[in-house]
Amino acid sequence: MTNLRNCLDTASIYCGTYAKYNNGSLYGKCLNLVDYSDYDELLEVMRELHKDEHDCEFMYQDFEGCELFEKLGLISQCHLSPEIYEIAQQIDDSGYDLEVFIACVDCLGKIDFQSLYEYVNNFYYGEYESNEDFVQWLYEDDTFNIPNWVVIDWSATARSIMFDYFESNGHYFRS
Repeated sequence: MTNLRNCLDTASIYCGTYAKYNNGSLYGKCLNLVDYSDYDELLEVMRELHKDEHDCEFMYQDFEGCELFEKLGLISQCHLSPEIYEIAQQIDDSGYDLEVFIACVDCLGKIDFQSLYEYVNNFYYGEYESNEDFVQWLYEDDTFNIPNWVVIDWSATARSIMFDYFESNGHYFRS
């Protein structure tokens, strides 16, 4: 088993087929993505599950723990991207939690994964309780060398500086 446990740990799909659905059957099975080493192994299991159909068209009637994959267009009712395992591995290897990538997509909107990955690597500043905490961290960093006797209105400063940053769920990114 590879190091996919972090990203795919809660990801599951319910796989049926359009033919069965159109004939009134919801027959299928819930498959946990972490149980398969790659897309090809998952595809083999789905084909075996529906071996009574020739050239079946899979229908993903439900999926859970796949919020990022859904937002990236990697999974939908009629599509499961072959890249899903490679992307999960890149996320696990990145050193960032999955929620950082989800927060970034929330800020940026529709984006391809490679652009998202580069954006997180270049512009992610971390997780903070509030805009004021984030801005205070920015200014207290050695970059500005503010003397300790200077008093700053962090709320007003945060309102001004946040025009240059995005925030989602406590995660901050440079815009």
